[in-house]
Amino acid sequence: MRNKIIHLKCEAILFDLDGVLLDSTSCIERHWKEWADKHGLDLKKVLQNAHGVRTIETIRLVSPHLDADRETAEFTANEILDTEGVVAIPGAKALMSKLGVKPWTIVTSGGFDLVQARLKKAGIPMPKFIVTGDDVSEGKPSPQPYLIGAKQLGVSAEDCVIIEDAPIGVKAGKAAGMRVIGILSTHTEGELLDAGVDFIVHNLKNIQISIANKYYSIKLTYQPDNLNEKTHKKPDSQSGAF
Repeated sequence: MRNKIIHLKCEAILFDLDGVLLDSTSCIERHWKEWADKHGLDLKKVLQNAHGVRTIETIRLVSPHLDADRETAEFTANEILDTEGVVAIPGAKALMSKLGVKPWTIVTSGGFDLVQARLKKAGIPMPKFIVTGDDVSEGKPSPQPYLIGAKQLGVSAEDCVIIEDAPIGVKAGKAAGMRVIGILSTHTEGELLDAGVDFIVHNLKNIQISIANKYYSIKLTYQPDNLNEKTHKKPDSQSGAF
């Protein structure tokens, strides 16, 4: 598979959090294991339905017999108190230092207090704008979280680029009418392609961001050869759309 260089333009960047800016896998899986063991549930099934999904939606899906609101409140409280193992993804701090004052936000399924605790643990400052699971009535793969993010920033969907790691987040971004860059931190290339991702890179170090006039200029230094040809078109210099 040969390397490629892809250039994108956009007015705003929307980041997923866990798996993109933060590595919280060990922490998340530890909490779900404790919860699954407590209720006699299959951990593998729980984890298959947990990544990128709001806690309450996972609990409703894997344990419809439980009080989802009560279980979610208890689960989240434990997560806020225990952030052991949460660290910044390599390249995250360097990438964020290039964002300047241009519009950007984090769009995540976690609640605000949990997000705040994890960012603090990883040494990443809270952004000016953020969309959490507390702000939506429908989590990913619904487009609602990303559409709210674009509205917060005052930018149209077609002028946004998302950086995601999970198929469910890719589906949300595409349903919102945005371009999506997938990083191979938690899922395979095939899983991201099946979800409709536009571009794939190995990690954040393969993404370079600079600012030119009112646009972000994004340089991707790796991309699989088997992506749909339509994603290889050059961006329009005025709209940043493909």
